[in-house]
Amino acid sequence: MTPDDDKPLTPAQARQKLQKGLQDYLAGRGSEAIVFRLKRTKKASHTYPLKLTPHQREALLRLTRLGRTLTKKLEGAGDGTQFVPVTWNELHTLNDETGQAAVSARNADKKRLLAVLDRLVKFFEEEHAEVFAPESPKARKRPKKSDLSFQFKVTLLDIKPAIWRRIQVPDCTLDSLHLYIQAAFGWENCHLHQFEIGGVLYGEPDPDGGAFIPDFVDEADVLLGHLLPPSCLKARWVYEYDFGDGWRHEVLFEGFPPQDPEAKSPLCVKGKRACPPEDCGGPTGYYDYLAAVTDPRHERHAEMRGWRGPFDPDAFDATIATKEMRKVKP
Repeated sequence: MTPDDDKPLTPAQARQKLQKGLQDYLAGRGSEAIVFRLKRTKKASHTYPLKLTPHQREALLRLTRLGRTLTKKLEGAGDGTQFVPVTWNELHTLNDETGQAAVSARNADKKRLLAVLDRLVKFFEEEHAEVFAPESPKARKRPKKSDLSFQFKVTLLDIKPAIWRRIQVPDCTLDSLHLYIQAAFGWENCHLHQFEIGGVLYGEPDPDGGAFIPDFVDEADVLLGHLLPPSCLKARWVYEYDFGDGWRHEVLFEGFPPQDPEAKSPLCVKGKRACPPEDCGGPTGYYDYLAAVTDPRHERHAEMRGWRGPFDPDAFDATIATKEMRKVKP
């Protein structure tokens, strides 16, 4: 943090610094924490209820340098998720220390620290709405999509023979890629999901900060064009759908297909085998289901046929998959 970071900024200056920092982050430029001071609007003794899980409190105590009073507040919190009362100055201290620690933290610690930062920003939003409120469409610029198309081979892991789809999609956010994968495979998009990319989890954040849903980087803010610039040769991600059944997919980036007016993306180029039924119990449950539904002599054959009807594990039609993909509204 530089000496200038200690000087309270006007709302206009704070907005400019925040927007530049977020744009640099999304574009993959630099790793500096976004730090600035805002003028206090309430008494110094006023406290804000900061909701923290035990894992988040533990990460703060272990990875940041906090004052004695703030440390005691975190150490004195009871079991489970608790509200810790913090002052305006302590909010800034937490913002500074958490932002710096999150830069070098890894995996679970990074997710926890980013979740704390998200909650801190909400207090700043409430106190200085003029800084964080949405601007007019003309003044606020969203990340610009490229004109590139992206080709992926998406393969369901832990299943043999392999179930896979080769798809082409326009530049879009990760939440749209999730919908394209759902459509191409034949999933019903009725469960949670996540992308694991370079050790970072991307998904739909839990608005209530609950313990069941992981602390994700918001997939709606990340474009494929930022993750896969034109210079990218290859990349391999993991996409997981339904945390109960645990359907894990390898997402293999295969390059930038040439623009073809006759075959405009999104489209499913090719694929093999039918998508497993929802809620059949993951790879192990799918094998059990398959054994029952395809064998009339199996003791559970009638039960499985009655549950989902006839099922052909080899059935797949790329034309139908493409039609479903084109129903997605990115």
